[in-house]
Amino acid sequence: MPEGQAVEIRVEYEIAKDLGLAGALAYTLGTEADDSAPDGLIERAAAAAARADVAVVVVGTNSSVESEGFDRTSLALPGRQDALVRAVARANPRTVVAVNSGSPVELPWRDDVAAILLTWFGGQEYGNALTDVLTGAREPGGRLPTTWPARQSDVPVLDVTPVDGKVRYDEGVHVGYRAWLRSGTAPGYPFGYGLGYTTWTVDRATATPEFGSGGTVEVRAEVTNTGGRAGKHIVQVYASRAHTAVDRPARWLVGHEAVRLAPGTTQTVNVTVPARAFAHWDEGTWAYEPGEFTLHVGSSVDNLPSSVPVHLR
Repeated sequence: MPEGQAVEIRVEYEIAKDLGLAGALAYTLGTEADDSAPDGLIERAAAAAARADVAVVVVGTNSSVESEGFDRTSLALPGRQDALVRAVARANPRTVVAVNSGSPVELPWRDDVAAILLTWFGGQEYGNALTDVLTGAREPGGRLPTTWPARQSDVPVLDVTPVDGKVRYDEGVHVGYRAWLRSGTAPGYPFGYGLGYTTWTVDRATATPEFGSGGTVEVRAEVTNTGGRAGKHIVQVYASRAHTAVDRPARWLVGHEAVRLAPGTTQTVNVTVPARAFAHWDEGTWAYEPGEFTLHVGSSVDNLPSSVPVHLR
């Protein structure tokens, strides 16, 4: 559609007399766990999608499902939201799904839609912000701070119920994305993952070859915007160690830096990594194991095309 062309947008909703606006929207969208929204509503959504150039579906959780005051019992989207997305995607392959959630949920239809936006809880300006991203006025420049599973059964640590008022971290240092790396199971979307409206390469990494426990490592890499518009990228640096007497993660994040570039341009990005990022906890204090580490540079925990060795004295 040409820029500047006016389009007609119509939003329809029905307010149940005994529910109020919020209840009506929750019922219509199928966000309640016990919701049994009639098939007719999903069929109407699919029919509308079939007539549209692009279909936009907003799914997610709400205060009945996700809260700081209680744990979720499932990572599945509540209600019939998965059925809604599948029906709309079958009717229109140009379906964009905005996930209005504060933490990971299962997205079993993720390979059947054209795009997915993780919008978190956007507040009262959510609609304006989402419109800016969908129209390309703004770029979705964020990266995942959590790992999103393909299936709940894949999650390496599921038992987080306190016992006698205590939660045991039996996984030790293998918390979050580190537990996924140890399990070897591929998630739906890994830690650090994210796309925008352009494409990137990160290569030719170099680093300070040696450093001491009180020093820093200067990591440099060439970042190129290979796409057709300006954009933002997050260069991420992870460390690993092949031979160690310490229980370490397979890789762990030690630094990152944001870069904004015009299309077709290249910039050398510098990431300063403190020696503390290579330390381990030993008998109540931070300790250092001398020897060689490897720094991996790229765009997410599982997309690290460039690496360089460094030596801790």
